[in-house]
Amino acid sequence: MNEVKRLISASKNDFKKMSPMELKESIYKSEGRVIMGQHLLFAGSGLVRGITNSELMFSFGADMVMLNTIDLDNLNNNPGLCGLTIKELKELCGRPIGIYLGCVKQGETLKSKLYRLEGMLATKEHVVKALELGADFIVLGGNPGSGTSIKDVIATTKMVKDLVGDKGFLFAGKWEDGINEKVLGDPLATYDSKEIIKNLIDAGADCIDLPAPGSRHGITVEMIRELVEFIHRYKPGTLAMTFLNSSVECADPDTVRLIALKMKETGADIHAIGDGGFGGCSSPENIHQLSVSIKGRQYTYYRMASVNR
Repeated sequence: MNEVKRLISASKNDFKKMSPMELKESIYKSEGRVIMGQHLLFAGSGLVRGITNSELMFSFGADMVMLNTIDLDNLNNNPGLCGLTIKELKELCGRPIGIYLGCVKQGETLKSKLYRLEGMLATKEHVVKALELGADFIVLGGNPGSGTSIKDVIATTKMVKDLVGDKGFLFAGKWEDGINEKVLGDPLATYDSKEIIKNLIDAGADCIDLPAPGSRHGITVEMIRELVEFIHRYKPGTLAMTFLNSSVECADPDTVRLIALKMKETGADIHAIGDGGFGGCSSPENIHQLSVSIKGRQYTYYRMASVNR
């Protein structure tokens, strides 16, 4: 993997050559400066007519995008894709695009009034289909209100990794409260966060997802920094991601700048921003601010301008 280019300076053609594990290596080589945007597909066609939110986020400095609320049972039921397939979207964007899948809550069949939750559940069929459609990575978790517990995430992580092995770049963790279970790093959680992280890594997670200090209530830099260090020491090469969400992704750029510096202090490898804005993603200005704060103008401008390279 020594020839793999770091993601923050990789072009479209560099990325096309990467396997899932080479993509992981390229993120590791980027020294904590990778930015991920989140695209909410059910919310509509997007912020700007005639272009997808994914393209917009990449043009403002994102290095990766995660698609949320995808309906894998009915691919025509994804307004945010604007009629494109994932492979067509990837060709336009020239960047890694992954899919968020909800972990099945044991013993329950849940439905959402906002979108088809059944279409984005992490079943074996959906995992295989996601990879066949071209997903570069899969993120496992539980959307707010789903009731998914961290134990469900661990069990699903093992199922997915056993199914796809290194053909799937797998993210897992808990950065959202769900209904009443606390996030990783929260001292009020009824579980031991380090033990959960150990279980997730043992189950096959390539990257552990954590809440961003300053966006999730009660979460500090010290709490998340300790967990990131544990992740990196427990199994060297495992990545950590901090996630700026909880509706703070729709705050002003000055707030995002302050949180970005906190996120960088944690030592995480990837810094994600949620989709809780208007039209299915954070404001482009906030993605740009996160990118500039984490990796500076040079690499941000490169990402914005290099789509055809």
